[in-house]
Amino acid sequence: MMHKAARRLSLHPLAPYVALANNARLVLELCRRDISGRYRGSMGGLLWTFINPLLMLAIYSFVFGYIFKSRWNTANIGNVHFSIVLFVGLIVSNFFSECLNRAPTLVVGNPNYVKKVVFPLETLSWVAVGTGLFHALISTIALLAAMLLTGVQISWTALLFPVLMLAFLPMVAGLTWFFSALGVYFRDTQQIIVVLTTSLVFLAPIFYPRSNLPVRYQWVLSLNPMTYIVETAQSLLLWRHLPAWQATVGYCLASCVVAWLGWVTFQVTRRGFADVI
Repeated sequence: MMHKAARRLSLHPLAPYVALANNARLVLELCRRDISGRYRGSMGGLLWTFINPLLMLAIYSFVFGYIFKSRWNTANIGNVHFSIVLFVGLIVSNFFSECLNRAPTLVVGNPNYVKKVVFPLETLSWVAVGTGLFHALISTIALLAAMLLTGVQISWTALLFPVLMLAFLPMVAGLTWFFSALGVYFRDTQQIIVVLTTSLVFLAPIFYPRSNLPVRYQWVLSLNPMTYIVETAQSLLLWRHLPAWQATVGYCLASCVVAWLGWVTFQVTRRGFADVI
């Protein structure tokens, strides 16, 4: 009876967030280890987390701005350089791609955690999301610095960008849970995810505005979970426009549903992890 009650509780729609709250210290510690472990032994250390986005921004500015002479063909761009618009989208896509690319190996890459009965395996997805969010934060700081240097006005609407990312977190966490569970039973998931994330980057309005597509095909971009976040991030950070609240609420609901479905998939399949690994 208690086992059934615990199982129902673990599948509750709020269970993913309760697990995060209950294991917040563990998640923060594992995120810290994950971030420091990536740069351990390098001369630049954590400084690379800030250097990398700046180098990316410089390369994008040179390649797209001076070689390809790319332009963002919309009326509201003002004095914003194409590379700045591009970088906003890449902050979102890099966060999304980093989490999903890691997902298939989160469980299979930590067999010691799987064999520990008391270890909350579900926190591994939150750790991947937390690490990705840290890199997104550093990239955002680099973006704001670039905007100041290029004379782009930073509006108060930029303060809503963290709120937008909070709406994105459940979506990313849910997909991470789903693909981390799938990666245990289907080892080709890693290769599929790389192709999938690359495709989604180019099928989002990052390198081009949605208006560049024929009207009858523009709806296709809406199927991409990054599209709304990218377009809204551009509006908040660059165009100083507030999003429509109906669309925001709708996306938040969809994000929470994806999180719950990914969570349920992970919880239902986790009983066989130890046997497969």
